[in-house]
Amino acid sequence: MKPKLFQIIKNSPSELKGRELVKDIIAGLIVAIVALPLSIALAISSGVSPEVGLITAIIAGFIISFWGGSRVQIGGPTAAFVVIICGIIEQFGIDGLIIATVMAGGFLILFGIFKLGDVIKFIPFPITVGFTTGIAVTLFATQLNDFLGLNISPISSEFIPKVITYAKNISSVNIYAFGIGILAIVIMIGWGKINKRIPGSLIALIVCTLIVYVCQKNGYLTSVETIGSKFTGLKGTLPAPHLPSFKGINVTALIQPAVTIAILAGIESLLSAVVADGMTGDKHDSNQELIAQGVANIFSALFGGLPATGAIARTATNIKNGGHTPIAGMIHAAVLLVIMLVAMPLAKLIPMCVLAAILIVVSYNMAQFKEFIEIAHTTKTDLAVLLLTFFLTVIFDLVVAIEIGMVLAMFMFMKKMSDTFQINTVSKTEESDTYKYINDTVMIYELAGPMFFGASTIFVDTMKGLNMDTDVLIIRFKNVPMIDATSLSSLNHIIDYTTRNHIVVLYCELQPEPYKTLKKYGCEKRMGKNKFFKTIEEAIAYANRIEEAKKEVKNKK
Repeated sequence: MKPKLFQIIKNSPSELKGRELVKDIIAGLIVAIVALPLSIALAISSGVSPEVGLITAIIAGFIISFWGGSRVQIGGPTAAFVVIICGIIEQFGIDGLIIATVMAGGFLILFGIFKLGDVIKFIPFPITVGFTTGIAVTLFATQLNDFLGLNISPISSEFIPKVITYAKNISSVNIYAFGIGILAIVIMIGWGKINKRIPGSLIALIVCTLIVYVCQKNGYLTSVETIGSKFTGLKGTLPAPHLPSFKGINVTALIQPAVTIAILAGIESLLSAVVADGMTGDKHDSNQELIAQGVANIFSALFGGLPATGAIARTATNIKNGGHTPIAGMIHAAVLLVIMLVAMPLAKLIPMCVLAAILIVVSYNMAQFKEFIEIAHTTKTDLAVLLLTFFLTVIFDLVVAIEIGMVLAMFMFMKKMSDTFQINTVSKTEESDTYKYINDTVMIYELAGPMFFGASTIFVDTMKGLNMDTDVLIIRFKNVPMIDATSLSSLNHIIDYTTRNHIVVLYCELQPEPYKTLKKYGCEKRMGKNKFFKTIEEAIAYANRIEEAKKEVKNKK
């Protein structure tokens, strides 16, 4: 494992010079412009002050690019964490969030060290779509308070109580805030058709902020809440790193929230890296990426920032604008630092409803409605996993959703796999060139499919139904790709059963891996090496010799 930046410095340093470097600088500038309103909006929606979002994008964004396993990954705060952060702050406070984020960083580093990066990729697609769309729905719900100008405080971080609160206060909608929010959404949608390089969210932010500022200066739209009216004492400086206070905090109770952050950061960052690979043709190092995410989250928390991960939209923006090395992500962090130091006082003028509108568009883009519908038209199993994960994410918790979704998906998978396992019987009555030389007392069982614990019962039941007039049983393993311990145990039971009933069992056409497993388990020694054959023809010939020997014995008697 080695950071991508270090690999580039060693193997192709020319990519960090001249025109190539200029491309990365331009891409970094554009990504910073995209990240600016998002970082502020995500911080506020998470229940912290605006500068915290910028701190996260600066610290975590720089480390993820500098130390990561992807060339073009852009890191920072993302919408997926909003609901989780709100819940942690509500229960444990800011210090609790910092501790949980540091713990999550530690978990991510361990994931990378123990090479779990590839394991995370095996999370089924319906689960990924389910929790991503679930997060999008919950994010949308968190924005309605500011978007509608309801100004409800405090408001529950849980979905159902939040919706009930909105319904009870729907008559209190601020029509002016709602109107400005709608205007912001219209600008974002319309601007995307005019210019794709400059983000519509920035244009909407500037236009709507100017409108509200001018109107409020002249005594209009005074009921529209701004960052300045909601947050006092905004800081335009990068704070020194500091340790949180552990007083009154149950660290043990923070383990689950920390695991939630770590799992989500790992999944989202690797999904982003996979998307980036598809756009660039490069291949990321998933375990190095997890380590970088862990380090980034630890330092982000120590500077007072939020949990961070790879951001798919910002990463795609980076690639589309020419970014091709980690330098672009580092420039993006540096530009955000300059903006924070110079222009933070201007953030006070931004209307809250505009930030809510930006995140409503983000939640819409985040929701995988198309994939949701496509999965709904596949199998009932995938649909069940999708819906369960979605509703558990919305109503309960992301970790609960992933855990239960994974368990259900695994059980469904095992059921499918056991259904694919088949045992076909062949006797002398079968019309086949291969089998025409077998005798009446020779039976062939052809196994097809993986022999794992889900299929072992089928195997045992079929074998115990064997005709007692059979003298020789040939088991053909040609289409068996693997055998697990449960099936090996079942095979031992069959050996005992056939031995008691004086039936000789022969084994043929085992693939290398199953044969190796049988040998390690001691089956070859117990069954007898002479009972194993490379081809079905050899096994049939041996069976016929057994039958002929038995006939000679009978004739002598």
